[in-house]
Amino acid sequence: MYSVLHPTYFPNIVTFALLERSNVVWEVEDNYQKQTFRNRCHIATDQGLHMLNIPIKHVGGNEGRQKYKTVQLDNSYAWQRQHWRTLQTAYRASPFFEYYEDEIAPLFEKRHTQLLDFNFKTIETICQCLQIEMPMEKTSRYQKDIMDPSTRQVPFMDVRYLVNAKKRLAFTQPPYAQVFADRHGFLENLSILDLLFNEGPRATVLLQDLKLDFIDA
Repeated sequence: MYSVLHPTYFPNIVTFALLERSNVVWEVEDNYQKQTFRNRCHIATDQGLHMLNIPIKHVGGNEGRQKYKTVQLDNSYAWQRQHWRTLQTAYRASPFFEYYEDEIAPLFEKRHTQLLDFNFKTIETICQCLQIEMPMEKTSRYQKDIMDPSTRQVPFMDVRYLVNAKKRLAFTQPPYAQVFADRHGFLENLSILDLLFNEGPRATVLLQDLKLDFIDA
C-alpha cells in the first residue's frame, strides 16, 4: 500500500503512524494553502494546546498562488529561536527531551530558506531518532485524483487531507504519558515531538499499535 502524504512541519502522530507502516509518496507538486500543517504543528505546554507557526513570505500582486515547493521562510523574525525556546520550556521535564535534544536542536540553529526543504529536514531527523527509514519517493506532477493512477499498478491511499489543520479526525487515540496531562488532560494527535519526548524509543510501538480504521483506503 502506498500512502500519498504532504511533508509537514514535525508531522502529527497519525501522519507518522502512516509513515511507519506504509510506503509513503510525498506530495510536492501542489499549491501552498494557508491554515495547514505545512507551516505549523501542535504541542502541549503548561498552558495547554499550543501552535508553533512558521512565518512565510507570501506572494502577492499578479503572481497569485504559489507552489508549495517554492514557498520561502520569512527569517526577518527570529522564529527558530522562539520555537526552540518554547519546546525547551514545554518538554524540559519530559523523560526523553535531553536524550534527543542534540538531534533536534541543530534544526533551529541553521538558517533555512525553503519551507518544503526544512519540513523534510524535520521528518528526516525524527526518522533517525526513531530508527525509521526515511521515505524518499515524491510526486512528479499534481493529480487531483490519485486513487487509481495510470502510472502504477499498486493501490494508493490518498491521505493528503491530513494536512488540513482544521479538520478533526474521527478517531480516539489511546493516552500515553504527557507532561501536563494532570492540568489539561490528554491531548491527542499532537506533533510527533510530543510522543518522542514523552515516550522515547517506545514511540515506534505506539505508532504501530495506533488504530487507523477511520482512514478510507
